[in-house]
Amino acid sequence: MIQTALITGATSGIGHATAYEFAKHGINLVLCGRRLERLNALKSALKSQTEVHILNFDVRNKQDTFNAISSLPETFKNINILINNAGNAHGLDPIQEGNIDDWDAMIDINVKGLLYVSKAIIPQMTARQSGHIINIGSSAGKEVYPKGNVYCASKHAVLAITEGMRTDLNPFGIKVSAINPGLVETEFSKVRFKGDLKADAVYKGFKALQAEDIAEIIYFVISRPNHVNIADLLVFPTAQANSTTVKKEL
Repeated sequence: MIQTALITGATSGIGHATAYEFAKHGINLVLCGRRLERLNALKSALKSQTEVHILNFDVRNKQDTFNAISSLPETFKNINILINNAGNAHGLDPIQEGNIDDWDAMIDINVKGLLYVSKAIIPQMTARQSGHIINIGSSAGKEVYPKGNVYCASKHAVLAITEGMRTDLNPFGIKVSAINPGLVETEFSKVRFKGDLKADAVYKGFKALQAEDIAEIIYFVISRPNHVNIADLLVFPTAQANSTTVKKEL
């Protein structure tokens, strides 16, 4: 049976790489994001490998999220795999100097956005009594590091929501997984530092994880037999031991 996956945050980083990985395996794709030109480019790149539908919306907007997902054509309506990937870090400040707009953005995207998309998809999964939800967390959901305060809180929330989902959806046979990467070389730091040049230094001196590494792990997780669910996976680059310990070459 051909499966259909919905991926949020598909226009860059892990979501973008996962779209390519899933297309290689013939999974039909619903690709979601805020940047329409990137969605169109991705659809053009992948349409020779699989069926692709794009949805242009911001997960922070509850009504737009529900409207977009309800607009899916019949051939894409049954979502077998949900990849809740959309997420961002904004700022890196001690709590007393934190920017409230940054806090709102992280809570709205990383927590509420994940919930909105899940709420729109889960009813069809419970009705079919099948499906797989993968929430992209972070090593920041496992530990708190200096100046990480609200971002770490949002990713701790992702793990709590994942565990709650897994418990509540267990009677329906729905798999729920969390994949928690450490340092992945994407646009993440450019967003966090708002384009400041110090973002360029984050991944220097060591080999960070690449988005494709995480995409391959995501495919591994969704391709396990029906009786196997990888509930919670933490992955670092070899140079990283935890959120504050990274071996860098000078």
